[in-house]
Amino acid sequence: MALALSIVVPCYNEEACLGELHGRLTRAARGVAGESYEIVLVNDGSRDRSWGMMQSLSATDPHLVCINLSRNHGHQLALTAGLDLCSGARILIIDADLQDPPELLPDMFAAMDAQEADVVYAVRRARAGETAFKRSTAKIFYRLLSKLAEIEIPLDTGDFRLMSRRALDALLSLPEQARFIRGMVAWVGFRQVPIGYDRAERHAGQSKYPLSKMMRFALDAVTGFSTAPLRMASHIGLWLVAASVLLLAYIAFGFLTGSAIQGWTSLMLVVVILGAVQMFVLGMIGEYLGRLYIESKRRPLYIVSDIAGHAGSHASLGHVAHAAEAASDAAPEPDQPLETIATSDTPGGSGIRPTA
Repeated sequence: MALALSIVVPCYNEEACLGELHGRLTRAARGVAGESYEIVLVNDGSRDRSWGMMQSLSATDPHLVCINLSRNHGHQLALTAGLDLCSGARILIIDADLQDPPELLPDMFAAMDAQEADVVYAVRRARAGETAFKRSTAKIFYRLLSKLAEIEIPLDTGDFRLMSRRALDALLSLPEQARFIRGMVAWVGFRQVPIGYDRAERHAGQSKYPLSKMMRFALDAVTGFSTAPLRMASHIGLWLVAASVLLLAYIAFGFLTGSAIQGWTSLMLVVVILGAVQMFVLGMIGEYLGRLYIESKRRPLYIVSDIAGHAGSHASLGHVAHAAEAASDAAPEPDQPLETIATSDTPGGSGIRPTA
């Protein structure tokens, strides 16, 4: 029988949060789904004791599924792995730092039922514990993305949301490598409704999103959902052509009238500006070409080395490796659930390749 609820949590160096996270998620899940739930923790190549703690928790809680990725794949791909391998009829996405409250789950269930929605996304009213720089840049980013994107992406929302199974299945049909989950959820459509909340401070630890990752994330969002940068490059090119025609006319006029053309500094300034614009345009085109190159390889989005607990679904976007001692066994039939408990010190073995 299918579970009523899956809670998917990507984790990276979150050993300080895991105990409290497990307790609060368990209470929230039981409040809306009874015993028909699973908590899917995805260890994204953590360098602390996160994976060991996950294994210990899974040994005492049959509702816990812990997935250990083969390396650090990044937040969005770790989240993709958890979504791909979960089996609930409804799926809650939440981060491990407990800035997003699990206690909002009953209200999200109620909103989904009352409005017959497929997605209930949480909108941040306040962001406690964040610097003014991060709040201001986030505000600018979401509004700029809203102007550039070719679909409507809700403002001030993260990945914290409740989804129906049919919405998740539609999301999992999108195979791109550079994933911006909240934008992809908006793209699949269906009825999506907001619910407001106040975001708390991190329960423990530090943010895993430094400025460099935030910039990469923003670039993935813009290039993944808008061709506006390419159109901007074309517009800049047209304006530069027009300016060049005017400059050529000015030079011809000066030559015909015999007047000396002054301005070495201004000439060099024009050359530098033109060179900078050209490099910017080439860089933007290169970004899109790079995305096409990566997509053309058709690599699996993630690789799972170990699973602790029972995963009731199959990998459609990634590769799940088996333990070495199971290498001689035949691969599971398509209609058999994937279940394995392995440790990272048993390399080798067989695996399950993506089916789509």
